[in-house]
Amino acid sequence: MLIEPIQFVVAPAEVGHTLAKVLRSRLNGPSWTDVRKLIAARRVKVGDSVCSDDARRLKENEVVVLLEQPKPLPRVAHPERLVVRHLDDHVVVVEKPAGVNTVRHPAELEWSEHRRQLDPTLEDLTQWAIAHRLDRPPKELPRLRIVHRLDKETSGLVVFARSAVAERVLGMQFRKHTVVRRYLAVVPGYLPARTITSNLIPDRGDGRRGSTRLPDVGKEATTHIAVEERLPRYTILSCRLETGRTHQIRIHLSEAGHPVCGDKVYVKKPTGEVFEDKSNAPRLALHATELGFEHPATGEHLHWSMPLPGDLQKFVESLRKSGS
Repeated sequence: MLIEPIQFVVAPAEVGHTLAKVLRSRLNGPSWTDVRKLIAARRVKVGDSVCSDDARRLKENEVVVLLEQPKPLPRVAHPERLVVRHLDDHVVVVEKPAGVNTVRHPAELEWSEHRRQLDPTLEDLTQWAIAHRLDRPPKELPRLRIVHRLDKETSGLVVFARSAVAERVLGMQFRKHTVVRRYLAVVPGYLPARTITSNLIPDRGDGRRGSTRLPDVGKEATTHIAVEERLPRYTILSCRLETGRTHQIRIHLSEAGHPVCGDKVYVKKPTGEVFEDKSNAPRLALHATELGFEHPATGEHLHWSMPLPGDLQKFVESLRKSGS
């Protein structure tokens, strides 16, 4: 079956129809079997993610891409490859790789185990890794409870609660901003140490999240920034979250004139002009390097750190060499 790659935006008339139906129509009528094979082979992206669900209902203005080659499964699709830093009856801490969603989209919660294996989230991978370590079927394990998230392209440390008490106590720690969360970000230029506080809103006027100057609007967000290392034409920043709003670091750094290298979303200047990214970053250069909290059952202070993963280490080394 030879079908050329295509890309299209979901039209109003296609809204609510399944991915298989719309794709078959756009490809001028191949068989249903062929279309489903394309989707099962991980050759179709909806938005930024591969979609292996042929029954997924499409929304207006979503971008669908038929890839030339199948998208490989994440390297950690095998549970034994996921690095588990801590596991007990109440919490599990893991190292999230880039390219994996932390949790599943609500529309995908009823997926079968087989379908989840085709497109696993960090939540899936963590549960399978626990089952592998304890030599128990995943269905016999307590469900994982979400207390925070990392963006898909962000790597780093993530904690899941494994009990109701852990979910409640960790949730309280996150709300009180007592959890230690530090990130490393690579940005163009030089941004000196500072604390950025703003009120974030879901739509700043261009369809993206951002800050507002309107009083009593939005949610307060505070990011403490320090310089980790100065590079030729770039800087590695240490960003400590006081609050944990969606995309907070990316928004604050972009609005300060130094968007995270590899970011494809928060790249517009206040004038509307787009920042030009000349860094050749392999992906979003943002990494959750430090995580610490009080154990929800024992009260013991737990703390972990994780160095930059290989792709970002190689990227940083190339930036260091660019000035030599």
